[in-house]
Amino acid sequence: MTTNKHIKILYVEDDEITRENGIEYLENYFEHIYESKDGLDALKKFEQINPDIIITDIQMPKIDGLEFIKRVRQKNKEVQIIVLTAYSHKEYLLKAIELQLIKYLMKPIKEYELKAALELCINNLEYNKTNVIQLNENSFFDKYNHTLFVNNELIKLRTKETDLLTLLLNNKDRFVTYEEIENYVWKDFPMTKDALKTLIKYLKQKISKDIISNQNGVGYKINV
Repeated sequence: MTTNKHIKILYVEDDEITRENGIEYLENYFEHIYESKDGLDALKKFEQINPDIIITDIQMPKIDGLEFIKRVRQKNKEVQIIVLTAYSHKEYLLKAIELQLIKYLMKPIKEYELKAALELCINNLEYNKTNVIQLNENSFFDKYNHTLFVNNELIKLRTKETDLLTLLLNNKDRFVTYEEIENYVWKDFPMTKDALKTLIKYLKQKISKDIISNQNGVGYKINV
């Protein structure tokens, strides 16, 4: 990741040592870094600086991270948000999906995970993209955190199901060929037609039977 001179970062963390360490890391890549130690102060800083990326903890004094993000989202839908938390409960994941454009990292944070999340934020800003995709009226899939919600329920996906769904969404404007699916989902192992049909069947059962269409002799396409 190269140095980004124009991107503004707001880093929100109530633990002073953790905040200092985080800022020290961010200084390797960003010139404009602002810090807050609680949600209320973070809201003031957000209004003042209009950051491009927010990195925030969940548990904080005064107002927690999710309430802070909710208030941010009422005013700004595009700012990229990375959530750092020790919690993996379904209700937190669901709220993260609802607030959109969130990269959800579990503590303790690994440096390579944070770097990848920041690179994704920068890419989203550049191309005006989102990692949270609405599949239909009742279904959302977060391509970055690999989480699927259907009717407000967290649906567990197997690795191949996640890979196939991601591949189809990344190429949603066309049919993805059988060869592409084999290379991406099965990787170094051969794919049989029966195995692919079974995978498609299970994925449709979890989302919707109309979500994926097939063109005989060509491949599959997702309808979103």
